[in-house]
Amino acid sequence: MNAEKRQLFFQKLADHITEPVTELNYSSDFELLIAVMLSAQATDKSVNIATDKLFAVANTPEAILALGLDGLKSYISSIGLYNSKAANVMKTCQDLIDRHAGQVPRTRSELEALAGVGRKTANVVLNTAFGQPVMAVDTHIFRVGNRTGLATGKTVLAVEKALMKRIPREYLVDAHHYLILHGRYTCTARSPKCGACVVYEECMFKDKHKWAQMA
Repeated sequence: MNAEKRQLFFQKLADHITEPVTELNYSSDFELLIAVMLSAQATDKSVNIATDKLFAVANTPEAILALGLDGLKSYISSIGLYNSKAANVMKTCQDLIDRHAGQVPRTRSELEALAGVGRKTANVVLNTAFGQPVMAVDTHIFRVGNRTGLATGKTVLAVEKALMKRIPREYLVDAHHYLILHGRYTCTARSPKCGACVVYEECMFKDKHKWAQMA
């Protein structure tokens, strides 16, 4: 996909997706960090159901630690891998208190030093909480990048690096949400909705004509 098409690609997504925001519920940097940690291999909907109840009673590192491990598990047991996630959340809460005065750090290295926080989670927090022009690549964005020809790569990191080079600068801050929402609702893994796609003309997906006819 050449530079002209990439510009049109994001211009059209921006016109179509007027609110490029996360679908996770949160009201603070800390709540976002915890929600993203819990979202690995889980849907935003399932995380929201759990965190709406959790954050009503504990939405600071101190308050979550006060719940205790079993107490925390009781709120997030509906989420996959909740045992390991609960342990990581407890460790992260303690680290935030011990090393960051209870605040969420603003650098990738400091975020990735927290238990259960990898590159993708760190990038989501940096982008969504702090407005940094970084790209968190999840399964949706990995698929959209490769399928459309926007940014191809065999690994998540390769796609991330390609996107950072190819996304027009003015769209970098919101690009993560444009792409994830496009992948979640239009460029789906099964039965992509090519007939209703706003970037159909720019997309390089070889089977787009077939899927458009099936709409």
